[in-house]
Amino acid sequence: MPLLEPEAPKDPFVLFDRWFRDASDAGALQPDAVTLATATRGGTPSARMVLFKGVEDGAFVLYSNYGSRKGRELAQNNRAALVFFWSIERHQVRVSGTVRRLSREASAAYFHSRPRGAQLSALASRQSRVVASREVLEKAVLELARRYPDDVPIPRDWGGYALTPRWIEFWENREDRLHDRLRYVRQKGGRWRLERLAP
Repeated sequence: MPLLEPEAPKDPFVLFDRWFRDASDAGALQPDAVTLATATRGGTPSARMVLFKGVEDGAFVLYSNYGSRKGRELAQNNRAALVFFWSIERHQVRVSGTVRRLSREASAAYFHSRPRGAQLSALASRQSRVVASREVLEKAVLELARRYPDDVPIPRDWGGYALTPRWIEFWENREDRLHDRLRYVRQKGGRWRLERLAP
């Protein structure tokens, strides 16, 4: 289906939600997997796949360890980017903006909604740090499971992030590489300007 300006919604989140649901309905493998790109204060970039946890108050939400490489980079430089790619639908969405931490209450609520095993793993792992072996991690999880037979405490260095977009670009594959690219750019007052980019 062509991606045309007259048919594009005024709010980019309406189009994002439609594309996300289309990818899920079409059987995309892990449609919530997204590339998160961050950079140090000096501009050295890094990227990795993370899990997208929804849109809240006009921001893309994810969770991670604050001491991980991404967490350390976001503490230095809160500008970041996301890339969603759903090959089954031949759609890509790029997002660029600024990131803030979610409240401790919101982070704890999400943490306690996760499976117990995921909670224990988050508590045991000092993400991105060098470890001697997998056995070390497995022993740590078993010890924590014994120590916390009921509720697992949220790690002090773990929580949510919200990326508020400065712009969102929608890319749709077309024949002969004459792809459609529409970009929404945030304006003052929260309105969006729609523009077409050459493929």
